[in-house]
Amino acid sequence: MRRMGRRSLVLGAASTVAALMAAGDAVAAPRPGGARRRRHRAETGELRGVWIATVANLDWPSAPGLSAAAQEAELIAHLDRAVELRLNAVVLQVRPSADALWPSSYEPWAQCLTGVQGKDPGWDPLGTAVREAHARGLELHAWFNPYRVANHTDPSRLVASHPARLHPDWVLPYGGKLYYNPGLPEVRKFVQDAMLDAVSRYAVDAVHWDDYFYPYPVAGQVFDDDDAYARYGADFGSKAAWRRDNTDRLVSETAARIKEVRSGVKFGISPFAVWRNATTDPLGSDTAAGVQTYDDLHADTRKWVKEGWIDYICPQAYWNIGFAAADYAKLVSWWADTVRGTGVGLYVGEALYKAGDPAQPAAWQDPAELSRHLDLAAGHPEVGGHVYFSAKQVKSDPIGAMARVVADHYQARARTPR
Repeated sequence: MRRMGRRSLVLGAASTVAALMAAGDAVAAPRPGGARRRRHRAETGELRGVWIATVANLDWPSAPGLSAAAQEAELIAHLDRAVELRLNAVVLQVRPSADALWPSSYEPWAQCLTGVQGKDPGWDPLGTAVREAHARGLELHAWFNPYRVANHTDPSRLVASHPARLHPDWVLPYGGKLYYNPGLPEVRKFVQDAMLDAVSRYAVDAVHWDDYFYPYPVAGQVFDDDDAYARYGADFGSKAAWRRDNTDRLVSETAARIKEVRSGVKFGISPFAVWRNATTDPLGSDTAAGVQTYDDLHADTRKWVKEGWIDYICPQAYWNIGFAAADYAKLVSWWADTVRGTGVGLYVGEALYKAGDPAQPAAWQDPAELSRHLDLAAGHPEVGGHVYFSAKQVKSDPIGAMARVVADHYQARARTPR
């Protein structure tokens, strides 16, 4: 999903890690000044995660229609790779487009499995993932997308039993996609029910959302929720304020319901990293981002932290150190300040997919760029770990950026934060 959905673009040959690990846990000599920090993190816990995206078969399964055995083997390979790299969590996308990677009581089987939405794949991917992850000492964070229905605008292409076809009044087309309308209370309840169905069935370690709430703006197009605003927005001074309240309600209600369904399950959100630019709001970050979650996605990510509604936030800081419009260093510092004293965990989303991509700035051609991110973040005690996008690049590691992270920072295994 992230190349499709992680919105970094709005701003404008190495050997395998196995070779690096031949000497066992002592992969490389400690870097000056860093050994003590790394030892402390390993002892006190840090999140080392990887996103496994299923929408459009981005990471897994590698293609729709594989046999159940082949799908399971690919999934196990991703889990084994995480263990090999001394990661300790996988974030598996289990509800990519209002469909499910488990036998849901609310929504059809995901199209990415068989190529046909609603077709039983012959096995239980989420149940298997939870069991096999836990058997390997990995946390399994179940990643849901609340409102996206389809990456097209034709409801007739959805399976006949799809809730979006049974309730056409719930759905709005925008930017070439279909979305559930976040302004309808019945939609908000339904998407919570659909996601919590998985939590009630499986011992997932966390519920995880990404950066999609209201859709990213598309020039010249209107998200036509006027009717819902007329019905439910009378108490708000603007449609934007009403939309933000809708998103706040989704977050706060889900947080409360997770605890009712299964105690101990964490709730984490991975938003676009810029809440607001300081030129818009003095509380914002020293950035010049083309998208601000508060204004454009109607997602008050800072408020969710300050209110303590979520257990962790994982901002997608998908830029290099020194990037003019959104400097990684400035964003990490801003988020560290934001979470300080709240009890909300801070993990940083890392753009491994940019490493070695010739379309990216020069910094991303250096295999050491991501390792420098961890060096910088280690200077902020609020940062409790990192999550890498995505599993395909964790597996292939085209220029050895992930290998460098492991050699420099993951010399010992670490438990996840308490």
